[in-house]
Amino acid sequence: MDRSSHPRSRRIAPVVAVAAAAALTLAGCSSSSGGKKSEEGGANASAGKATTPRMTVALVTHQSPGDTFWDIVRKGAEAAAAKDNIKLIYSSDPNAGNQSNLVQNAIDQKVDGIALTLAHPDAMAGGVAKIKAANIPVVGFNSGLDNWQQAGLMAYFGSDENLAGQAFGNRLNEVGAKHALCVIHEQGQVALEARCNGLKQTFKGQTELLYVNGQDQTASQSTMQAKLQQDRSIDFVATLGAPMAMLAVQAAGGAGSTAKVATFDTNKNLVQAIKDGSVQWAVDQQPYLQGYLAVDSLWLYKFNGNTIGGGKATLTGPAFIDKSNIDAVSQFAANGTR
Repeated sequence: MDRSSHPRSRRIAPVVAVAAAAALTLAGCSSSSGGKKSEEGGANASAGKATTPRMTVALVTHQSPGDTFWDIVRKGAEAAAAKDNIKLIYSSDPNAGNQSNLVQNAIDQKVDGIALTLAHPDAMAGGVAKIKAANIPVVGFNSGLDNWQQAGLMAYFGSDENLAGQAFGNRLNEVGAKHALCVIHEQGQVALEARCNGLKQTFKGQTELLYVNGQDQTASQSTMQAKLQQDRSIDFVATLGAPMAMLAVQAAGGAGSTAKVATFDTNKNLVQAIKDGSVQWAVDQQPYLQGYLAVDSLWLYKFNGNTIGGGKATLTGPAFIDKSNIDAVSQFAANGTR
């Protein structure tokens, strides 16, 4: 399912190959055609679906309301769940304490596996310890690259966000930027902070951080617009999510600023923005693949004893999306998978 291997995709870092995410030939998968989806699995499962007993997996994230990035994550997770005869329970809360409570809810439901994000690792430590005490397999994805091993997770699927930030900074150097504004829409979220830190490491110009409330789009746009009006030397805005990039475009226009906008992450709206030049590029971490692999890895572990990554993170990015490859990517974005 790793669509970044398309020959026209401009790569930054290699992605660990995962044969399990491709067409499975393991015992327990049907090779016949036809048939209807079975809620109980077994011999009546649909073609290409697992015939293993029904299992339940909880996906617990730090999604903020309205953040379309997580729609892509869920689509990947749901695809893996449908293939593996898994009942998928999705829950989310941007507040780390509330997310930890959602983890407890999953434990109480006696799920067979849990996949979670570690956007705030310290606050989630207690929840992870309870998962392990309940002897429930747990993997991480999306956030927590530097913390998943210490937390004791079985595997991790995501992008190297510091590396992604460094690549972003180098790209700013290539286009001659002098003053970059890196907009963080959730203060203290480790993956977002890592992106801006990486950018600062390689960008030769001035880097300035701006914190906004990602859960309030109107306020976020107003804060960015005020900053761009106040400081005309800012010539590039780096946002850390596709919805925030679209707000930054509006903010620059409202401020009468000539600052250009580039971002991390994609969605359908961003595809057109890259095509028309209002957004210069996006750094993709393949959220569909993160959701897919997180769920599929728990099925593989339960029924085949497999672990993925060999003790190291399985990288799903980063890779650049810009005008040179947007046409190739757009077909997948239209399907909600990029």
